[in-house]
Amino acid sequence: MDKRRFLMAGGALLAGAAAGLAGCGESEPRSNGATAPAGTVEKPNLKLGFIKLTDMAPLAIAKEKGFFLEEGLNVALEPQANWKVLLDGVIGGQLDAAHMLAGQPIAATIGLGTKADLIAPLSLDLNGNAITVSNRIWAQIAPTLPKGADGKPLHPISAAVLKPVVERFRSEGRPLKFGMVFPVSTHNYELRYWLAAGGIHPGFYLPRDVAGTTGADIQLSVTPPPQMPATLEAGTIEGYSVGEPWNQAAVKKKIGVPLIADHDIWPRNPEKVLGMTRAFAETYPAATTALIRALIKAQQWLDADQGANRPEAVQILARSNYVGADADVIAASMTGRFTYAPGDVRPAPEFNIFFGSFAGYPFASDAVWQLTQMRRWGQIAEDRPDAWYLETAQAVYRADLYLAAARALVAEGVIPAESVPETDGFKEVQTGFIDGVAYDGRAPNAYLAKFAIGLKQGQRVAASGVSPA
Repeated sequence: MDKRRFLMAGGALLAGAAAGLAGCGESEPRSNGATAPAGTVEKPNLKLGFIKLTDMAPLAIAKEKGFFLEEGLNVALEPQANWKVLLDGVIGGQLDAAHMLAGQPIAATIGLGTKADLIAPLSLDLNGNAITVSNRIWAQIAPTLPKGADGKPLHPISAAVLKPVVERFRSEGRPLKFGMVFPVSTHNYELRYWLAAGGIHPGFYLPRDVAGTTGADIQLSVTPPPQMPATLEAGTIEGYSVGEPWNQAAVKKKIGVPLIADHDIWPRNPEKVLGMTRAFAETYPAATTALIRALIKAQQWLDADQGANRPEAVQILARSNYVGADADVIAASMTGRFTYAPGDVRPAPEFNIFFGSFAGYPFASDAVWQLTQMRRWGQIAEDRPDAWYLETAQAVYRADLYLAAARALVAEGVIPAESVPETDGFKEVQTGFIDGVAYDGRAPNAYLAKFAIGLKQGQRVAASGVSPA
């Protein structure tokens, strides 16, 4: 295996904050200090949307550190109320592009919910989510958890510990309710994956069941990220899957306990992407390239020198016009550690990866995984051949646009050559999932066949249950 394929497998880039920068040795990306001449981009004034989460950091850093300006862009960053509003803003043209869920451009393109021709030319980050439960649920499961020599629970924690809780709620005539941020979010699919791995059915989607509760042991519902802690505290839900800082907010408020971080469910999973319409990229190719270049510079800055810039990033994100949470809450996960409970702080160097492990490259295999979960839970009702998954993924996750920008930055000496993968867009077989199932993005139907819970090739679901197609 040559050096770059070894890097692509992830073996040489284990510390996400330091990864990809070994040959760079600088705390900030190199730049010649020049601003792009006026008129070199077709649309220099851009409006980008985001949700108040720490993984919007590349956008904030690109603005605050001047990377947008270096590329000849004047960018306004506008927070959005929820993911649906953000999506509609991009489709309707009120936003030129956005910090978007990894599954949103894929879902829109294939017509899940709003139909639109979207692309993702850049992955913004890897990992960054967790699953938190209320103190009420934690009190029921904590005594049953195996403990280490230090008396703290051993991690990762299986969803199987929730089975008695699910049964208790059922005996009381009510479902156990968890929140997630959007039906096509990585948060939804990670939560469902974790539950199913523990033998708990998260439910199927049907045309008449857009909430995805058919056959469910546990009820999942949509809650906007910033509202998660308050909804948990009110007792409307008993747990949630969300990005930071909203798990750490529950810890600080002493209303909940994170059970598992998503890097223990699927290591180095794609979380957010830069999303835009295909028409925007085709109409404004130079502006699109400039936008990608600025964000790559910001990603490198965020991971430089083993996270040396993260404390400054925390202070920037804490501002009310960005995430607007207390700096100590953001820092609890953003600076290489993760707080599970007061006094239970553990190293988490890969909790947020922005540049290392080829975080910016939009791998087609990551898009295929999202599609397999849409099929697994009935959002894609009918069988699709493997070729459909691969072609759809490559049409939406536009590696060609990423590579054009990244390779130019390499040629200019801004980012190291080894930070850009040599790949056909498909990672080697991935392992490390919570259930031990290996994933090959080139064989999606064979992958689906491995699961005890979920739809497989040749099956469809109806209100009466799963049956042959």
